[in-house]
Amino acid sequence: MTTVIEPKPSSTTWAKSLLTGILAGILFATLTVGLVVWGVTGTGLFHLLRSYAQGSVIHIDQPTVVRQIQQLQRLETVRFSMDKIISGEHQNSYLPKFLVGDRLLLVVHGEVIAGVDLSQLEPQNVSLHDRSISLRLPKSQILVTRIDNSKTRVYSRDTGLFSSPDPNLESEVRQEAERELQEAALQDNILKIADDNARTTLSALLRSLGFTDVEFV
Repeated sequence: MTTVIEPKPSSTTWAKSLLTGILAGILFATLTVGLVVWGVTGTGLFHLLRSYAQGSVIHIDQPTVVRQIQQLQRLETVRFSMDKIISGEHQNSYLPKFLVGDRLLLVVHGEVIAGVDLSQLEPQNVSLHDRSISLRLPKSQILVTRIDNSKTRVYSRDTGLFSSPDPNLESEVRQEAERELQEAALQDNILKIADDNARTTLSALLRSLGFTDVEFV
């Protein structure tokens, strides 16, 4: 018995998802930073930002900046959603499909989320000089690839005369769907967009803290 997974073309284009993903990612990242800033205490970012707003002069050292950026942890900056039709098939090498075959068509709705894991930021990758700061961020990565079960359904199932539906076939098709979703997102430069959005978000945050020159290397 062999397993054959056949990809089908996307039922929708990525153009609309690309633009929506970029905008949603920037908004999502900004909200994430805002929530973290709001929740930090002591000498955290919230207190630093408030002191700048009040005109106070504060010395921000390198360890403090590194620690507060690390607390942002997994910064999700872009989200793509997609609909695809994925087919999977079990067949016998010796008998025809109409006798022992099992074929499944699955309409899949899923999403891929990318961002930067800022908890991996190393102290040596952050350099401060007066009100200038230089950072080398960790590489962007795929953080989540998932299928929305509420919007995913079996479109059709064809089983041979002398065979019963294989309970493992749908799981195999779902795994293939996740792989194709991630591959499509990578082909549409999701990692570069995630990196650009992370830099935009952090640059705005650091400038609000009084840094006049923010450089990413």
